Amino acid sequence: MTEAQFSQISLAVGLTLGISYMLFIIYKLAVDSRAGKYGMMILFLALGLGIFGFIAKYFIKLYIAAEVGG
Repeated sequence: MTEAQFSQISLAVGLTLGISYMLFIIYKLAVDSRAGKYGMMILFLALGLGIFGFIAKYFIKLYIAAEVGG
């Protein structure tokens, strides 16, 4: 296994674990604050948009690389 392959796998696993932990933190925050169903939805929507933006950035970079390279 090359260093580049290890880095790519480690990044994918690390980001998956990090995002999962952030979702757990949002859930725990909603439960501890007794936000209710509507409040929990707002928390996941507002705080989850940052996670969505991070993931979207990855796919946008892939799309641009395919357009320029292909």
